[in-house]
Amino acid sequence: MNKKLIQNGLLIFPQGSKKADLLIDGEKISQIGENLPTENAQIIDAAGKLVFPGFIDAHTHFDLAVANCVTADDFASGTAAAVVGGTTAIVDYCTQYRGETMRHALQNWKQKASVGCSCDYGFHMAITDWTPEIHAECHDIMDEGVTTFKLYLTYDTQVDDETLFKILQRLKEVGGIAGVHCENSGMIAALQQEYAADERISKVSSHYLTRPPASEAEAIGRLLHFAEVIDTPVIDVHLTGEEGLNEIRAARRRGQTVYVETCPQYLCMDDSLYELPGFEGAKYIIAPPLRKPRDNQVLWEALAAGEIQTVATDHCSFTLAQKELGKSDFRKIPGGMPGAETCGRLIFSEGVCKGRLTKEKMCEVLCENPAKLYGMYPQKGVLAQGSDADIVILDPGCKEVIAASRQMSRCGYSPFEGKELTGTIDQVYLRGELVAQNGKLIQKNRGRFLRRGRFAL
Repeated sequence: MNKKLIQNGLLIFPQGSKKADLLIDGEKISQIGENLPTENAQIIDAAGKLVFPGFIDAHTHFDLAVANCVTADDFASGTAAAVVGGTTAIVDYCTQYRGETMRHALQNWKQKASVGCSCDYGFHMAITDWTPEIHAECHDIMDEGVTTFKLYLTYDTQVDDETLFKILQRLKEVGGIAGVHCENSGMIAALQQEYAADERISKVSSHYLTRPPASEAEAIGRLLHFAEVIDTPVIDVHLTGEEGLNEIRAARRRGQTVYVETCPQYLCMDDSLYELPGFEGAKYIIAPPLRKPRDNQVLWEALAAGEIQTVATDHCSFTLAQKELGKSDFRKIPGGMPGAETCGRLIFSEGVCKGRLTKEKMCEVLCENPAKLYGMYPQKGVLAQGSDADIVILDPGCKEVIAASRQMSRCGYSPFEGKELTGTIDQVYLRGELVAQNGKLIQKNRGRFLRRGRFAL
């Protein structure tokens, strides 16, 4: 039966919510209205439930070789986790390593994704090697539907200031936009050398102490001053707190366009977790690191006020055995956590249910804004006639406790283990087909590659 009629639910839009029926015909939303005809349609009763567009997670790292290991989740397990949590489209980071062309990198990542994706997927292009050939290739890679780019200001994939400036200039020419990991690598390196010279080398807490908020804020400010001279918009990915936000506010006062992403971990966790006894705090090693409770509050307020445009997960999962590679040296602990499976539920429970966000704002930051910023709108991110029938039916009254034993991720642990959430993902539809229900994957390997357009937020 190609037609499905969702009845009696509250449809969520950033501009407001309304009770209405939604008719799916094949892969598309065919009609939205009251008392739609039921003939030849499978009836789905959503009484008492919220009907969202499918969530979009535009920051994942699946099957990534890093820190002398490979992430625990590949595209099969990672997208299974995502779709069970209500995410129907992801944008992963395809990395062009030194000596490679971007086209070769794209082929590599498409091969990684060929194991089978359970939600639709696209790629950002992470540029690490800037040559005349790569400069010329930018236009062609845009034509391939890879229209957003990633730059690192730290790690062994970082670009220097001159290269950063030149890449931003070129992306402006071709109509692309860069999301940038902002940390000052020199400051971090100096602090790490200091902490590694004594007994602090084996302490998990040395991680966050050597990556202070100032290292993030300085790099954000530097990026934004470069963007100011070039007159181009940029994206600050995974913003962690107030100090970095103030740099963004200053740039906006200068008249700049700056898009901002944050993640559930920076909204719901703080750096006290690094002080847990033994090696327990290694579960929370990420970069940039968790900040103070004050930063959680500031980010929630900024999200509600529209200062932050999108929420994504930065899903980069490692098993506890992989984390133990750095047991004697905090610098060798693989940085990253799982998050794709719990993102939507956390934002609803911690944001909407606790009065920090409206359900309409949740729709904006998880659905419509990422669809627009990452060139998928109106195919994705909205409940509208002609859009893909990517739909999440959320039951706001049910409660559940997060448990790694029930998750699709291969990580083996959950950073939010034991946390009780209000609101569960009842059903998930990908292009009109039921793919997940009550935490179970119903259909897998239905994902398609997304050829994305230019940003339009």
